[in-house]
Amino acid sequence: MSEIPLIVVAGPTASGKTELAIEIAEHTDGEIVNADSMQIYKYMDIGTAKPTREERARAVHHLIDFLEPSADFSVADYTALAHEVIADIASRGKTPIMCGGTGLYISSVVNDVSFGEAQTNHELREKLTREADEKGGEYMLQILSEFDGESAKRLHPNNLRRIIRAIEFYETTGKAISEHQAETKQKKSRYDPLILCIAWDRQILYDRINRRVDIMLEAGLEDEVRGLLKMGCRRGMNSMQGIGYKEMLDFISGAVTLGEAAEAIKQNSRRYAKRQITWFRRDERARYLKPPAVKDEALRLAFEHLKGFKT
Repeated sequence: MSEIPLIVVAGPTASGKTELAIEIAEHTDGEIVNADSMQIYKYMDIGTAKPTREERARAVHHLIDFLEPSADFSVADYTALAHEVIADIASRGKTPIMCGGTGLYISSVVNDVSFGEAQTNHELREKLTREADEKGGEYMLQILSEFDGESAKRLHPNNLRRIIRAIEFYETTGKAISEHQAETKQKKSRYDPLILCIAWDRQILYDRINRRVDIMLEAGLEDEVRGLLKMGCRRGMNSMQGIGYKEMLDFISGAVTLGEAAEAIKQNSRRYAKRQITWFRRDERARYLKPPAVKDEALRLAFEHLKGFKT
């Protein structure tokens, strides 16, 4: 089976991925596959910086705005759906373009990671979640380190979802998830990817992040979160762990002032951007585009990559 050409627009938050992906789609007869773990949820538009209606009218978008905020959704679920969508796009002669900053989503698809060995154990996951709520991330990392030191070193204590998943994987399969991931890397992927990242100067990127947060607050982020609470959303849900949402929950509960919440969103977004940069730097295939010549260089690389695939 021949490889599917796949263009990936990745990188840190607020770097301009959405606009670049749309430009590429418009010039390559492409369709966009969302790779942002928060933009999958309905009713969460402002805090996730979801593409606007006008932007979505310029290019077809998939795997966006389709899941209830209360729903469980794993990277395995995302990967299975993404494979189906990408295959469909390619079968119609269109160019599949992944766009987002969730590194685990992107690498799992691009590297064709298999999740077939471990079924979700809801009872175990609920037990581990309660334990994490009671004892914290450092405690859970210590547990993980006893059988998967590699994952424990890589994961941040605040990333409880992935820590819990790694423990659950081991308890279910008897194999460390890092070992499983290493094995799947040896498998040939079904894709031939072109991975593009926009490389802003760090301080300029941080300024862009700060401005974006101010715009989100002006656009009604507080009202969006209050609306989610009225719908029955609560702090423990995966959807409410997103940056912007958890800080606004602290403000709404009275734990912090609005100014403190805004500053926390900015700080946590900058920290997240730093982790995203580190994640994508590990992939030697990534091509970095320096502003202001991002669009022209991206299109040149895209046309070059697609040459030979399209007739």
